[in-house]
Amino acid sequence: METVVKPIMHSFAKIIQSPMQSFDEFNISDQLRYAIDDLGYTTPTPIQSRAFPIVMSGKDVVGIAQTGTGKTFAYMLPILQTLKFSKEKHPRVLIIVPTRELVVQAVEEIEKFSKYLSVRAIGVYGGTNINVQKAAVAEGQDIVVATPGRLYDLVLSRALSLKQIKKLVIDEVDVMLDLGFRFQLTNIFDLLPKNRQNIMFSATMTNDIEELINSFFTGTIKISVALSGTPLENIEQNSYQVTNFYTKANLLIHLLKNTEAFNKVLVFVSNKKSADRLFETLQEQYNDEICVIHSNKTQNYRLRSIRQFDEGKNRILVTTDVMARGLDLVEISHVVNFDTPRYPENYMHRIGRTGRAEKKGKSLLFFTDKELYYKTSIESLMKMEIPQLEFPEEVELSKRLTPDEQPVIKERDNPHKQVQGEERGESFHEKSDKNLRTNQGGAYQRIIKAKYKKPKTRGDKNYNKRNKKK
Repeated sequence: METVVKPIMHSFAKIIQSPMQSFDEFNISDQLRYAIDDLGYTTPTPIQSRAFPIVMSGKDVVGIAQTGTGKTFAYMLPILQTLKFSKEKHPRVLIIVPTRELVVQAVEEIEKFSKYLSVRAIGVYGGTNINVQKAAVAEGQDIVVATPGRLYDLVLSRALSLKQIKKLVIDEVDVMLDLGFRFQLTNIFDLLPKNRQNIMFSATMTNDIEELINSFFTGTIKISVALSGTPLENIEQNSYQVTNFYTKANLLIHLLKNTEAFNKVLVFVSNKKSADRLFETLQEQYNDEICVIHSNKTQNYRLRSIRQFDEGKNRILVTTDVMARGLDLVEISHVVNFDTPRYPENYMHRIGRTGRAEKKGKSLLFFTDKELYYKTSIESLMKMEIPQLEFPEEVELSKRLTPDEQPVIKERDNPHKQVQGEERGESFHEKSDKNLRTNQGGAYQRIIKAKYKKPKTRGDKNYNKRNKKK
């Protein structure tokens, strides 16, 4: 057995060291070549060229590559090449992604790649009518793209069978684990056939991913084409030090006046409340140019906002990190980190929305004194400093604070604890006797217990007999 494994692993190492430079070198069908030509792709990205032969081999693989490097195409091309025509109703390929938007995008990509193939693909996700999805699945599908929660619901209701799955793809696996989907994933693993190929793709390799691989998979081949903290070379990064939320808003309003430079801007904030607050602030000046996305918005609203922003109908999109991963939005001129992300990897995912397809992009980071630590962590991960620009003099420094920024005011005239040595006021009096009593379980229970004491001879048959004789 050992003599067989070694040459196989050696051949993979050789492939990884010498990736294919053109799609002409790929062993694919004419139908796939026609689709690639229609899409205008000529040269594969490093992750695409290195992943293709290993995925084709049937080996388990985990691919680590920066966002925007074509990971979806990297696993879909070999899968479509090996997926033969079938009338089988149960799906043979399962792709799990963390968000609804990624489900929609993945299905659209599959439809583009399989334009000249007979492939049935469907996306299922929460927030929509599950009965409609049950009916669509029952018609028969080759590929199912799903979020973990809705997938688990369909399987438990027996609307979807996983017994014919030959290939499992977990895309953005690190986000999946960050969002707390490990429980659903492990349950899904138990429902899948053991004889399957596992394909995982991520922008970072974390300890959680290592633990997942070691717990459930064996012989997994790792492909890494970029280190976790390596900044994309075609993105120009700068930063501004700002005092508070509304000063950040004033700065952003000032920058957005330059419509020629800031022609398509993606603004990231830390949470849903900040997203709504910033949207309302910017709406006063950029009403028809702005839209917002976060997890509290309905699915139709989110998809409509993405489409309008992607098509250029809206120039500004305010969003949380729900948009930081996977979505392929073209020609974004600037990514603005309105709030500095707590985790440095999230910064990389955010700025990866610009500078895609070998085009130049720009990113701006707004940080306060409290966020300086997060900025330092980002720079430490990337092993480079983010240049700081001078704050424009014409931008107003706002004194208005958000509820989170307002200082916590303690009641000075009603302290919780007496200061040592402080004299008591005239209204002070000692507690009365009744208020000094401790809780002993209630007066009634104590009286009854004292009145009806437990007999010492209870259960002593000999003692009872002796008393009767007397």
